[in-house]
Amino acid sequence: MIRDPETLEALLDAVNRFVRERLVPAEAQVAETDEIPDDIVRGMKELGLFGLTVPEAYGGLGVTMEEEVMVMLAMGQTSPCFRSLFGTTVGIGSQGILFDGTEAQKKKYLPRLATGELIASFALTEPEAGSDAASLRTTAIREGDHYIVNGTKRFITNAPHAGIFTLMARTDPEDKGASGVSAFIVEADTPGITIGKKDRKMGQRGAHTADVIFENCKVPAAQLIGGREGQGFKTAMKVLEKGRIHIAAICVGAAERMLRDALNYAVERRQFGQPIAEFQLVQAMLADSQAEIYAARCMVIDAARRRDEGREVSTEASCCKLFASEMCGRVADRAVQIFGGAGYIADYGIERFYRDVRLFRLYEGTTQIQQIVIARNLVREAMR
Repeated sequence: MIRDPETLEALLDAVNRFVRERLVPAEAQVAETDEIPDDIVRGMKELGLFGLTVPEAYGGLGVTMEEEVMVMLAMGQTSPCFRSLFGTTVGIGSQGILFDGTEAQKKKYLPRLATGELIASFALTEPEAGSDAASLRTTAIREGDHYIVNGTKRFITNAPHAGIFTLMARTDPEDKGASGVSAFIVEADTPGITIGKKDRKMGQRGAHTADVIFENCKVPAAQLIGGREGQGFKTAMKVLEKGRIHIAAICVGAAERMLRDALNYAVERRQFGQPIAEFQLVQAMLADSQAEIYAARCMVIDAARRRDEGREVSTEASCCKLFASEMCGRVADRAVQIFGGAGYIADYGIERFYRDVRLFRLYEGTTQIQQIVIARNLVREAMR
């Protein structure tokens, strides 16, 4: 299924080396300072990580979904904050332009996104609209050749660094459903945009989120994605479907890292005259973790291949997101348990992962939203 195995192998070797030599040694520093060093950001750009999913015609690497998954499995071997820096550009920030944008919009923005010159953010969630994306209240009212945008977006990843926002706003205030929502490309320096203070989060220090406030923000009509109103919700769903497979792959990678750290600790840590890895109850936690990681990895690769084949993968994407994120949480909990008291101490790093991975069950659609999507799809199929 991979287009060019040798090219992919070279890319994965480069990413794995970058993770091992540059990112893992910087984890503690980033956790302490809440900032990713500039030289690491430059390294990500040089590797082409910001342009993974941008087609080669626009200056990116143009990877398939399966290839993207492989890269994310590698990136999952370190703190999730590093992936987050370029992840919104690779995924939800740029994919709306790629899927539904006009050719002029693609030519204007995709090359700059591919190089990392621009960071893209996805402005969907609001104070009272997150999982229920169709209920958003931010408005974009047409006035001549512009739209006037008003509203607040919340928990927007990379908002403090974004050059553009893929904005979802209601262009038809009378239409309270999904068909009243449209998608826009809004440049971050547009007058009327205010970025709130960085959120203080449970984990993932170095990955920044903030409110984005639009106050009579004047957006040119040419920035309407695809040039058509009422398509924003469909665009968002296509973007999120792909993003769910992406996040599931990160969950698998992070779980692999945590299990490896727990296994190494269990082999070295001795109690009652032997390594705790010899204790059957510790072995049970290791075995359960490995089995679940293997299951999640198989699911993610299968869903990616189905998508590359052009098949409908709404259900599979939600299954991946649900299972992999919940699995990752269970592995994190077992890893802390295997570390024992040391697992509760920051010096060992596992408690940081425990906090970091908790977010996976929330963003890109909560576990409960995935359950609803899966069940609705099953019922719809059964009633045909």
